[in-house]
Amino acid sequence: MKIKSVKMLEELREIYKKALGIQKKQILICAGTGCVAGGSLVIYDRLKQIIEEKGLVCDVQLQEEPHDESIGLKKSGCHGFCEMGPLLRIEPMGWLYVKVKPEDCEDIVEKSIIGDLPVDRLVYTENGKPYLQQEEIPFYKRQTRVALEHCGHINAESIEEYIAAGGYRATAKALFEMTGEEIINEITEAGLRGRGGGGFPAGKKWSQVARQTSEIKYIVCNGDEGDPGAFMDRSMMEGDPHRVLEGMLIAGIATGAHEGYIYVRAEYPLAVERLTNAIAQAEKYGLLGNNILGSEFDFEVHISKGAGAFVCGEGSALTASIEGHRGMPRVKPPRTVEHGLFYMPTVLNNVETFCNVCPIILNGAEWYKGIGPDKNHGTKAFAITGNVNHTGLIEVPMGTQPKEVIFDIGGGVKDGEFKAVQIGGPSGGCLCLDAGHLEMSLDFDSLKKAGAMIGSGGLVVMNDKTCMVEVARFFMSFTQNESCGKCVPCREGTKRILELLEDIVEGRGTLEHLDLIEELSETIKNAALCGLGKTATLPVVSTLKYFRDEYVAHVVDKKCPAGQCTALLNYVIEPELCKGCSKCAKQCPVGAITGEIRSPFVIDTAKCIKCGACIDSCNFKAIKRV
Repeated sequence: MKIKSVKMLEELREIYKKALGIQKKQILICAGTGCVAGGSLVIYDRLKQIIEEKGLVCDVQLQEEPHDESIGLKKSGCHGFCEMGPLLRIEPMGWLYVKVKPEDCEDIVEKSIIGDLPVDRLVYTENGKPYLQQEEIPFYKRQTRVALEHCGHINAESIEEYIAAGGYRATAKALFEMTGEEIINEITEAGLRGRGGGGFPAGKKWSQVARQTSEIKYIVCNGDEGDPGAFMDRSMMEGDPHRVLEGMLIAGIATGAHEGYIYVRAEYPLAVERLTNAIAQAEKYGLLGNNILGSEFDFEVHISKGAGAFVCGEGSALTASIEGHRGMPRVKPPRTVEHGLFYMPTVLNNVETFCNVCPIILNGAEWYKGIGPDKNHGTKAFAITGNVNHTGLIEVPMGTQPKEVIFDIGGGVKDGEFKAVQIGGPSGGCLCLDAGHLEMSLDFDSLKKAGAMIGSGGLVVMNDKTCMVEVARFFMSFTQNESCGKCVPCREGTKRILELLEDIVEGRGTLEHLDLIEELSETIKNAALCGLGKTATLPVVSTLKYFRDEYVAHVVDKKCPAGQCTALLNYVIEPELCKGCSKCAKQCPVGAITGEIRSPFVIDTAKCIKCGACIDSCNFKAIKRV
């Protein structure tokens, strides 16, 4: 059924809202990639089977004329609390169950669906206190969800539920109550900045495209997201695909573009599936295609799958990839807004940026400006991973302090004390306790001053057992492997820095290595062709700045303070603990351990290859790394 007017859209919205209200209970099973990997779809199938076996009506899709008191069973997007998955939410009570297993399904149906009792063993508990309501759990309570508003709360595969939740209302407003200039002014006044990198003002970008005289323009959504540990955009595409499409559609209305492309990496098959489904649904209802909502405006969206090249997160490399060329940046100017996809003016924003468009159009710029500090309005989604108790996907107001994210939402540091947090992925930097970074403001401008950047929002927490030199080496290895090779500073410079870092962690480093790393980093930053190359050395520069003593220990004392760099470790047997059993000597592959039975054994450090086999074999914990 084509929706040919705003009136029809609102009538349909009321029908679907009523249909939701008729459902006696709703079960929202997290069907984001993380929980799917944990078996959530098996749980989904088992629940459906049990509900039907008990003679209840199970609605897996919202019906215009539903059965009275049916049970809604839905595949939602990511709930965010990934550490506790698979997750399951029960409405209308707002209960959240954690670490659900297929064998729990019988109790869930009997107690919580047929009855009104919680399954106590599945309720999240922290410090001995159970939290039945999802919104009361500390992980959720301190968040403010705007871009992630619907993720985990509606069926990710249903346009009907999206419409019931207010979907495409912003499109109607943009089409019939606002001019293109007014839309752009609203986005500009709200201060929305691009959420995929350096935070360029979205309204400015849109206005530059709108000014172009070309009859053909494009809207491109960057869903590539190549940072290690980052999964914000993936979760939004999987959990709320219509929000992404609607943001792109409004950008098209504002700038006069009639065609859009979503560039998403092929390693995100579930995101591709959900987006493909959403586009088909929107076309069926007439919310994409010709004469949208009875207007004279046409807009269509295509999906372009990338092969996973990190450099294709850069604008000109991304558009080259969509065109079928090798994904490599080009010299600028001209910018993408003038010379973008197929040489035409192009709006290029990432997924999270487009997910912020609808709330701004519906609620107004002043509402959005009420969130976050000056010039850094709104919220930011982060994927919090690493040595933290509660890994997952979160969204907090701009300006939130790192200590709130790590200790209040993330539940504190796991297996040690806080040491550092890497923010912004390979293009970002490390923040540390000693520099007062835990109490700084998480926003574009503050992070830039500290030598880091928000990037797409990856946030990796590190404890005191982490070697910061090895962290720098890891990110430089990633960047060097992902360099497109087009420009010499990035292609050769990152390779040389990686070689220097490998020398340091393997015990061949000198103080001159540190000077050369700093000199090369400055050259690459100033001379690289694209933004990815210019920021490639930030992890190295920031760790050198804030953890220089660790580098000095590696090159002068030939020691790794964190005890992680194998080449700088020595293995010793403590005589008072050794029982002389000879088990370690038998396990040593190079014969570096000698001694007599029932007497302490010794390790020849000249022969030792530091494989760790002796430590693994010792039952008396007599062998230590020093």
